[in-house]
Amino acid sequence: MSSHTLICSSAILLLLGLIVTRLEDVEAARILGFFVSPMKSHLIINAAIAGTLADAGHDVTVIGSIQNVYPNAKYKYIQIDAPSLDNSMMTYLVKSSQHFYFKFMKFEPTLSILLNASIANPYMKRFLEEHKAGSFDLLILGYFWNDFQLGLAAHFQCPSIVSFTIQPIQFINDMVGNPSETAYVPSVFVSEIQPMNFLARVRNYLGVFFEKNIMSRVVIWQALYDYNFPPDRYPPLEEVRKNVSLVFTNHHFSQGPIRPNVPSLIEIGGIQIKEKPDPLPADIAKILDESKEGAIYFSLGTNIQGSHLTKEKTKIIFNVISKLPYKVLWKWGEQDRPGQAKNIIYKEWLPQDDILAHPNIKLFITHGGMGSVVEAQYHGVPMVGIPLFGDQPSNMANVERSGYGLSVDYLTLTEESLNTAIQEVLNNPKYTKTVRDFSRLYRDRPMTPRQTVVYWTEYVLRHNGAKHMQSPAVHMNRWQLMSLDVIGFLLAILFAVVAVFVKICKLLCCRDKKGKETKLSKTKQKNKLQ
Repeated sequence: MSSHTLICSSAILLLLGLIVTRLEDVEAARILGFFVSPMKSHLIINAAIAGTLADAGHDVTVIGSIQNVYPNAKYKYIQIDAPSLDNSMMTYLVKSSQHFYFKFMKFEPTLSILLNASIANPYMKRFLEEHKAGSFDLLILGYFWNDFQLGLAAHFQCPSIVSFTIQPIQFINDMVGNPSETAYVPSVFVSEIQPMNFLARVRNYLGVFFEKNIMSRVVIWQALYDYNFPPDRYPPLEEVRKNVSLVFTNHHFSQGPIRPNVPSLIEIGGIQIKEKPDPLPADIAKILDESKEGAIYFSLGTNIQGSHLTKEKTKIIFNVISKLPYKVLWKWGEQDRPGQAKNIIYKEWLPQDDILAHPNIKLFITHGGMGSVVEAQYHGVPMVGIPLFGDQPSNMANVERSGYGLSVDYLTLTEESLNTAIQEVLNNPKYTKTVRDFSRLYRDRPMTPRQTVVYWTEYVLRHNGAKHMQSPAVHMNRWQLMSLDVIGFLLAILFAVVAVFVKICKLLCCRDKKGKETKLSKTKQKNKLQ
């Protein structure tokens, strides 16, 4: 056999081996995505993960409580009948001046009712009756303070992955044993930025303490879990929480804060961003293409409606934007539009990712939600933020610190403060340069977010839940994590040693004293005899 033939044969065998290996790697798994948060922005992130896995050849079923945000995706979408978030609650979250921690105390009971209704409704009852253990190979749970729904993994007896839409919060950290590091890692709800000074560290410590000891006691996971997953048929909730294989978080370390993460926390920041933008609708494309001097995009996200803002604040925003010498694409519902202006084009829905990818977009006026901030950073568009609640103030504080834009306070908003911020970002080229520099940094990764999702999901499937990735901290209580038991043990030994030492000293002193007294007594007796 000639050397040429040997080389060809070896190449064919190698190619066949690679094909077989790849076929084994991508063997279709049955994956259930349970994404019942009432927030559309959450579904955009979570369903992007499901769509990515469906594109990779997996059999993906998604259950959601609102309309599918990706109608052309390859996954099967099931919309269940569940109550939506009350309009008055959204208005309260926007208009209230209270800190988020106190807003959460009022918001959580409403959220628990909604999340329970999504799993306790008749369709889900039938679904669980028809689909038993082994029906799915993996559960992906969209996280929104709904730990009790991890019982679905116990029902199907399969591994679970949690998808979270922002940087990890304390509840997520506890789930996978991720260290808090309160001395230098600010909580997203405290709105501090690195590096923290002494007072910032005090506020951060108190915030994390509140999350661990107060917020965690407000949620009623245990009662909801016992109701939907009876203890006579399912393992305890605490055991189910400890069986989470990994967490996908829509965040990237380059955004900050810098922090250590356990191996089971995987960053997929920007998962919802298309690597190649879709063509814009003809009317929008025409507007942007003709705006050679630049255009502005304004959106307060998918969850905020005009009715959630006060008429006074809406009028302030309109008065400023209507005077700008640029075309403004304004995402706003048909109701409660503050006025008409030649430069403003209102649309009830706009393809945000594709618009921000257009080279003529000069500025993004945003509420500062993580999804919006990430898309602006990815496409290199400077921002002016009007944060409203949740993680938005923290996101915009980081944007401002990093030089990607400016933030204005909604509650104290005036025409002067908003116009000053807009004019500064529009006319000072440092913001555009800084965010475009960061865009290159943000994209520089060994794998794209979609490749990361596919790899780690298939890794969990290949290794039957990948228990070897789990941090031992998951199985330790708070006293053990803080080494208080070890410190107590060592202190007990120290006290025992000190006590023994003191006892010995006392005995020696007493013995010496007694000896001296005996000797003195004998001397006195001798003197008397003389």
